[in-house]
Amino acid sequence: MSFDEKCFYCSKNKDLDSLMIKICDLNVSTVYLFKEQTYNGRCNVVYKEHKSEITDLTEDEAAAFINDVRKAAKAIHKALNPDKINYGAFADTMKHLHIHIVPKYKGGPSWGKTFDMNPAKTFLSEEEYEKLIVNIKNNL
Repeated sequence: MSFDEKCFYCSKNKDLDSLMIKICDLNVSTVYLFKEQTYNGRCNVVYKEHKSEITDLTEDEAAAFINDVRKAAKAIHKALNPDKINYGAFADTMKHLHIHIVPKYKGGPSWGKTFDMNPAKTFLSEEEYEKLIVNIKNNL
């Protein structure tokens, strides 16, 4: 299994913990909830092995990863009923394969535009994070 000790997704260090909360493991990925919740329900689906590009995966691995992304997005749709979900795969500096799942709501932040990567506006209480995580998990 590929691992990079400098990568916070691989090492699961305090930098990762400062940004996200683990929701669960899926087939080939891990789903995290962003602590910053300007976009209610924003998650990240992170490939378990250290791979930089989706092209680094075999056909079967890529299909399994996209299926995990689909499963997480479907759970967010059921749990939170967003008007649309945006997907982002940015990794210029964080070279570990992951896809952002960003629920968008009509009249809400960045509706009709690209979502802000780091808005740093909305944080929840521990109880609110737990409730959101349980709601998403119950729909997986």
